[in-house]
Amino acid sequence: MSADPTVIVEAIGRAVHTTSRPLHLHEPRFAGHEWDYVKDCLDTGWVSSVGKYVDSFELELAKITGARSCVAIVNGTAALHVALRLVGVGSDDEVIMPALTFIATANAAVYCGAIPHFVDSEMGSLGLDPQKLRAHLARIVQRKNGKTINGETGRAIGAVVPVHIFGHPVDMDALLTVCAEFDLPIVEDATESLGSTYHGRPCGTLGRVGVLSFNGNKIVTTGGGGAIVTNDEELAGRAKHLTTTAKLKHPWAFIHDEIGWNYRLPNINAALGVAQLEQLPAFVAAKRALAQRYADAFSGVPGVQFVKEPAHTLSNYWLNAILVDDDDVTLRDAVLQACHDAGFIARPAWTLMHRLPMFKDCPRADLATAEAVERRLVNLPSSALLGMSG
Repeated sequence: MSADPTVIVEAIGRAVHTTSRPLHLHEPRFAGHEWDYVKDCLDTGWVSSVGKYVDSFELELAKITGARSCVAIVNGTAALHVALRLVGVGSDDEVIMPALTFIATANAAVYCGAIPHFVDSEMGSLGLDPQKLRAHLARIVQRKNGKTINGETGRAIGAVVPVHIFGHPVDMDALLTVCAEFDLPIVEDATESLGSTYHGRPCGTLGRVGVLSFNGNKIVTTGGGGAIVTNDEELAGRAKHLTTTAKLKHPWAFIHDEIGWNYRLPNINAALGVAQLEQLPAFVAAKRALAQRYADAFSGVPGVQFVKEPAHTLSNYWLNAILVDDDDVTLRDAVLQACHDAGFIARPAWTLMHRLPMFKDCPRADLATAEAVERRLVNLPSSALLGMSG
């Protein structure tokens, strides 16, 4: 039986435990020391890219993720850009990533002068499918002069970027095995998954280098911000150098030894982030409670599958999602319209990257699963506050 948009709206209403409208996908919650810490920046004048809150923010993120080092960045896209440069991605390289991702993943590759190379996802996590990736690489890869080459284009493949979609961890053990086989570094796009774990290990530190985001719609926010986390202290030092305009330390002289970027997170944003991180456990608990309510509400609804965390993971459920059984996008759009009419601001998955005009000619594997997800998926209101109600 096909899903009924009216029944779906009723199920959302049962889960969210509020009559307030509209309910957006994700709204920040400020219930801690945000005002105090931001006011301290204003009172002391330490509002730019140097200050105690930047240091505290980096130390706390390193503790939460288990990383040896953390470098705070102005936003998640900039962090992805620098992370790709750190692992050696350069002009005319290819960067493998899922077609099902936010555009920042692809844009960051282009900022390096590289070319996105799109691969398929798997239904369990909605993230990059390691087994399909292995089959794809086995078909196209050649080794030349110590490099992994796409034999169809002649270009080097510089990195693989898995994305933990909506906070659900990718099967990283399988992916690490594949990437080791083909000698490819992993840049872990953990921009949606702070607080999520894979076999008990925090997302962000499962590859060589990881990237976090703190946009206003993320589980914790700095207004706009990101971070690079890594266990490689040499990489971390280089990240800090590149994101502070590649300026050499000197008492007064402005000496820069290479092209760098002014990507450091301001202290005033970090102050907001420190206060938010203090509440991260409560936010994760609330979002998981909301996810359970959605799972219960949809358990008896025909034609609808609630997207649950994969086995051996703990998801932060950054965005809750359902998949309608009908593969016709018309039903998905009818569900979206019914949700919006009821004041539930739902959305579809992102437009797949290979459908965007600037990426339509990029190399890609078969994308059957990602295309099916695109036609069927609806994201639901997911703010932590909803999980704290009722």
